[in-house]
Amino acid sequence: MGAMARPLRMERIGCWYHITARGNERRDIFRDDGDRRHFLELLEEAVSMFALRLHAYVLMSNHYHLLVQITEANLSRAIHWLNVSYTVWFNRRHGRSGHLFQGRFKSVVVEPAGWGLKVSRYIHLNLARLRRLGLGKREMQRSRLVGVERVDEEQVQERIRTLRCFPWSSYRAYIGSAKRPAWLAVGAVLRLAGKGANPGERYRQHCEAAIRQGLVESPWDKLIGQAVLGSQRFAARLAASLARDDSTRRKLSKRPGLEEGHRRSGGSARREMGSVSQSLWRCGAGFGIAFGKDGLRDEHSGTEPAGGHRVYECGYGAETLFGASAGGSRHREASQTSNEQIA
Repeated sequence: MGAMARPLRMERIGCWYHITARGNERRDIFRDDGDRRHFLELLEEAVSMFALRLHAYVLMSNHYHLLVQITEANLSRAIHWLNVSYTVWFNRRHGRSGHLFQGRFKSVVVEPAGWGLKVSRYIHLNLARLRRLGLGKREMQRSRLVGVERVDEEQVQERIRTLRCFPWSSYRAYIGSAKRPAWLAVGAVLRLAGKGANPGERYRQHCEAAIRQGLVESPWDKLIGQAVLGSQRFAARLAASLARDDSTRRKLSKRPGLEEGHRRSGGSARREMGSVSQSLWRCGAGFGIAFGKDGLRDEHSGTEPAGGHRVYECGYGAETLFGASAGGSRHREASQTSNEQIA
């Protein structure tokens, strides 16, 4: 059997993504504040170079989290540039060689209306999930059995102090205790926290209430197909949008000189779509929707394509492969958690 191609990513202009990348062999990617400062300098450059909207970030010792929105189909190029640029600099500074990050970065599409606020809180509360603060992996697993964590007031206060004082996340810019850098966009998330005066204070209360109440629910328990965090309707509309793009590319591929590009993007695969059911499946970094007969109308075209086929997202950029099997895909995402921190 020949080597299987690695799954590639879906990239939709305007979509929000949760991004995380971890250190190789669970090792630190930030050894001191000098490393963190340089990473943020590169992050600022990436935001400008690739026209990203950065909604939130946190730098932990052996991984980082970002909440970004893309305005061009360039997410993979942007994060690849960021990770490679930082790796080259880090290796030179610390006299080392080889990989710094554990495989490819992981990305999840986030529906802003339902999950943007929750994911931003999740990112910022990484500081409160350190094992030394009494909320390591084992503690969280025990807490999930009963739905809430046993709250210890002293630990709660220590977690809140850590959260407010940590300089390597966007939290302080959100609550107004630090100047917001021009490359950080906080307005969209703050609007999700509700209307009224002093949005930073509302956001602070929203985040810190979760610590005080001992809530440990993880948004990743709600993933659809391991790639989308949102409603079934959101996932279905996303799949339909990808299908329309693929149909347009198929027409363009018939022009002279474009056949080869069409072949590489999976132009020979079936692209029939049906109304959405609730069956989603994992295909590496992509996702699929099994279409049944229960019916969900495409709000953009007003049509209901024939059912019975699956849609698989295995494309690079906006390129998408649709077919009845996931042939040629395998999962290569880094999914291990740190033995010190829970992300």
